[in-house]
Amino acid sequence: MVNLSEQIQNIKKQASADNLGMILVHNGVVRATSANGDKISKISIDYDDSELKTVINEFEKLKSVEKVWVWINRGMLRVGDDVMYVIVAGNKREELFPIFIDFVNRIKAIVKKEEILRR
Repeated sequence: MVNLSEQIQNIKKQASADNLGMILVHNGVVRATSANGDKISKISIDYDDSELKTVINEFEKLKSVEKVWVWINRGMLRVGDDVMYVIVAGNKREELFPIFIDFVNRIKAIVKKEEILRR
C-alpha cells in the first residue's frame, strides 16, 4: 500500500523552501457508475510508463511547481479501489490549482481503462 504521508514528507525534504507553499493531493477511486451512468462492477487499468514519465517531466519544469508524484494502480480493480494518487507541490494556490487540474487530466488521458458492466 502507498503511504501518502511518507511521500509528502519526502517532497518537503527535497523541496526548495522558497517555492513550496502548498501540496495538493488527488485520490481517484473506482466509481460504481460509468461517466454515462452505466453500473459497473470493476475496471481494468493500465498505462504506458514512458508516457507517464513524459507528463511528469513536463509539469516538473513549470516554475510554480516544485515536485510532482504519481502512483497508478494497474490491473483489475473493483468499486471503491484506489485508481491513482497524485501529488503536486509548489508555489501559490492561484498558480497551482489550475496546474493541478491540468496535470490530473493529462494523467487520466494516458490511463487505459476498460469498464466491466454489471449484469
